[in-house]
Amino acid sequence: MAEDGPSSASTRLIYRFLCRLLRIATRIFFRNIEVVGRIGLPNPENSAVIFCGNHPNSLLDPVLITAWCDRVVSFAAKDVLFSVPILGAMLRLMGAVPIRRRMDHGGGSQSNEDAFAALREVLLAGGAMGIFPEGISHEESQLAPLKTGAARIALDAVAKGCALPIFIVPVGLVYFTRHRFRSSVLIQFGDPIEVKAADAGDTVDPEQVRTLTDKLDQRLRALTINAETWENLRVLDGVRRLYQPEGIGLSERARLARVFNQSYPRVAHEPDVRELYDAVRAYLLRLSADNLNDRLVAKGLSLPEIALRVAAHLVLVFISLPLFLIGAPVFLPIGLLLKLAGVMVAPRADTVATTKFVLGFLGISALYLAACVLAFWTYGFWLGLVVAALIPAAGGAVIHVIARVHAIRYLVKTTYRIFSLRRELQALREERAGLVVRVQSVVDTYRLAVDGSQEAEQ
Repeated sequence: MAEDGPSSASTRLIYRFLCRLLRIATRIFFRNIEVVGRIGLPNPENSAVIFCGNHPNSLLDPVLITAWCDRVVSFAAKDVLFSVPILGAMLRLMGAVPIRRRMDHGGGSQSNEDAFAALREVLLAGGAMGIFPEGISHEESQLAPLKTGAARIALDAVAKGCALPIFIVPVGLVYFTRHRFRSSVLIQFGDPIEVKAADAGDTVDPEQVRTLTDKLDQRLRALTINAETWENLRVLDGVRRLYQPEGIGLSERARLARVFNQSYPRVAHEPDVRELYDAVRAYLLRLSADNLNDRLVAKGLSLPEIALRVAAHLVLVFISLPLFLIGAPVFLPIGLLLKLAGVMVAPRADTVATTKFVLGFLGISALYLAACVLAFWTYGFWLGLVVAALIPAAGGAVIHVIARVHAIRYLVKTTYRIFSLRRELQALREERAGLVVRVQSVVDTYRLAVDGSQEAEQ
């Protein structure tokens, strides 16, 4: 097998160590990570791969793919990142390849022939590379038009006589609350697109490049949630919540959201669809005005249930309290600083989560390393080992307790709302029940493929 990524054994070892750290770090940053389709990825023993993802969340996007794809991946990254202290060194260790973008260099033509050649060599060696065909991280409500770089690199590698099959693997990244710490993310690896010699010929034909890019665009849209406007995305997500059964996973929630967003343009002109859209939008506005959410209206928690949940959370807080008291003086100020940095330091709205993650990852890693060195130096091996184990346990306790406190606060607010908004809640429950029936009727009338059939993904 040809080793992908950096060639030296020591560099590969560092890469894999960093990947393990990134997997742990993403597990901390996100409360829930669901990975779908990894079992269907091409065999690393006899294939070269280009991972092509959508790009809604800046550096977090390559971090998630790198941490969870189980392959050594050389990502294309904008060259200005390589000049950032520490981050640039990490990018080089991870085998990233710098790409020059016009917007980063005052416009004008920029040559990426050397970068494309380096990425092509990764494929020719049987490795894996990653690229984001949209070209830039963004906060739009749908995929941006794809650049042709991925298709050109794949076809060029085939034309140059790559001995192994080359596959383009679309990767859909769906963030359920993009900027928030301890939110959820779905990583979905789609069906690989094999790039064959018959597709390339001896030279790269622009028409073949466009055809392959269009095919990739279709596959990516089948893995992401796209709407013409954020208003449509918000209202149709409300439709999804009204329709979905309880207890479904992230991938099923995302699939239902895609069904409704893909189907809506086709049926938007129908009077009953238009009326349902307006009714759901009015329901969501009413929830917002009352500072309520659909989950509370749907579940209708009773006071005994709330009391039982609060008691359970308090017990768990009490169990974690000793470790929390150890970690709180260190980790609570760090968390507050990261929250402020996400708003004040991030250059764009789509980099808020990345800013929190990168600063947290680098800062806490440096702090942990320094504390371990000091402990081993001061107390010796065994006590140093205790400190090394105690620090992450205390950090985990801080996260655990904060999550429980937030849950208790939510339940207390819920109790207040149940008392103060009894009539409003009852009216909203009746309105919601009527909307559920109307959504089901529209689904049946227009045969929306909410059962997971292929029609939903077209």
